[in-house]
Amino acid sequence: MNAPVFNPLLPLRPALDHLDWLEAEAIYILREVAGQCSNPALLFSGGKDSIVLLRLAEKAFRPGRFPFPLLHIDTGHNYPEVIDFRDARACQLNERLIVRSVESSMSRGTVRLKSADESRNKHQSVTLLEAIEEFGFDACIGGARRDEEKARAKERIFSFRDEFGGWDPKNQRPELWNLLNARVHKGENIRAFPISNWTELDVWQYIEREGLALPSIYFAHVRPVIRRGSLLQPVTELTPARDGDVVEQLRVRFRTVGDITCTAPVESDADTVHKIIAETATTTVTERGATRLDDQASEAAMEQRKKEGYF
Repeated sequence: MNAPVFNPLLPLRPALDHLDWLEAEAIYILREVAGQCSNPALLFSGGKDSIVLLRLAEKAFRPGRFPFPLLHIDTGHNYPEVIDFRDARACQLNERLIVRSVESSMSRGTVRLKSADESRNKHQSVTLLEAIEEFGFDACIGGARRDEEKARAKERIFSFRDEFGGWDPKNQRPELWNLLNARVHKGENIRAFPISNWTELDVWQYIEREGLALPSIYFAHVRPVIRRGSLLQPVTELTPARDGDVVEQLRVRFRTVGDITCTAPVESDADTVHKIIAETATTTVTERGATRLDDQASEAAMEQRKKEGYF
């Protein structure tokens, strides 16, 4: 009879509370990426999940430098509050930040929009794959969570991508006993998700516990919006009101942040982390279901983008 496989985290679980366990698991995953991969990068957008990843990386590797640079794929249509926070946080940590833009891919002709007002969000896949090739990254660490969207619920913690950056949900490696396999051939890639098992509520509770700073748009504020079906769309230079639209001044916050053209706020009075936690604990709509205009195209919109190389 074969001896049982040793899980280095298992002896710790009875002694740890829920957040401590999630933190220990994520730190283990980050160290596995650093140990198994020759040239990883950590995807950092300035959003709440990647902010949590940075704190976990601090706990995993400080007082030394991170064993990977920070990487952001910028559509050029991000909220300025988030970009300013991204730059300030990278500077504060004194870590290398690499920014590659969809606009540069458009200049090279590798990204072509169907129309001038088409969202650039899905085209980040092309720019990401170009950055992976440019720097020779064999792993990209991201803040995706399984509770966000059903396609992400299919994904492994170490998600294998082929030489074209594609994800095949039917061709993923087993991860029994938290044993993670980062072996790839030249040109292939691993996407690693240390907080895959976290929920939105876990993220906010961790932010509160660690006292993490956030971009201001995560908190309730008054903003002009228009209604698009069940979602709200902010009125901006990129997303102006159309003829016949009714512009409302509503108190809103963002549950997630991304490209302005496809990221919707939600009505809220939660202007502190504690209030956001209380609100999150009672919500019945998933984070992306309540906030992402681009996921409304079809039930398989996210899965299709991931198959094409999306985060």
